[in-house]
Amino acid sequence: MRRALSLTLAAFLAGGLALLGTGTASAHNVLVSSDPKDGQALEAGPAEITLVFDQPVQGGDKFNTITVKGPDDTRWEDGGEPVVRNNSVVFKVRPLGPAAEYQVGYRILSADGHPVSGNLKFSTTKAGGGTPNAATETAKAGESSSDEGGGVPIWVWIIGAVVLLGGGVFFALRGGSGAGSGPGSGESTRR
Repeated sequence: MRRALSLTLAAFLAGGLALLGTGTASAHNVLVSSDPKDGQALEAGPAEITLVFDQPVQGGDKFNTITVKGPDDTRWEDGGEPVVRNNSVVFKVRPLGPAAEYQVGYRILSADGHPVSGNLKFSTTKAGGGTPNAATETAKAGESSSDEGGGVPIWVWIIGAVVLLGGGVFFALRGGSGAGSGPGSGESTRR
């Protein structure tokens, strides 16, 4: 009986470890280049920002968003739907205003369903004639921090399932002997 239990638990442990080993195959998208480049100084503001990733990106304006923040947290993104072409996403930008540093924050949905977010910056050396996005004040009031995860990591669920299954098999193979009965339980027997 103990040998069967040991073999069963060993099989569950081996299966759980095998499932954990598959995590490296589901790597997330990574930004490989951008236009403008991170830290680049431009004479004039760009009309669009292009982000290129190492894996395909899902289309749709609900999934792929960008913010372009200038001085005093003013917003300069166009707000239109981004153009997705396989691994690249192109976002339109409003004509920029003062010569300053601009922060670009992005969030995209990779083809494997995982959200990816990050940021970069660029600066302009000459002032433009643009005005900020009207949503600047609204965004300041309702902005929340974004997280990079989509909830609980899969490995936590796998470990939990392995522990539960292993525990269930252990108790099932014990033969249902409850506490306080059987030999050595401390109960006295009649003679």
